[in-house]
Amino acid sequence: MTASDKTSGKLNTEANFHHAGEPVTRPYRAGDDLYEALIDSHQGLSDEQSQMLNARLILLLANHIGDLAVLRQALAAARESI
Repeated sequence: MTASDKTSGKLNTEANFHHAGEPVTRPYRAGDDLYEALIDSHQGLSDEQSQMLNARLILLLANHIGDLAVLRQALAAARESI
């Protein structure tokens, strides 16, 4: 993905997990910080609470992205993988 892709309404499906201000130095793996934070956020929640957390997280991230074209691409890509 090029820098222009990030502002062109194109969904980035390449590994992009990193700390702000630091370059992406390796592909995402299950043991990385994001995965651990996601699992930790579900600790102690009931199944219903966990589903509510996921729904809220999706809405927060969708709002952060803000680009409806990118969000539609993400929805299609997620559904395609099922």
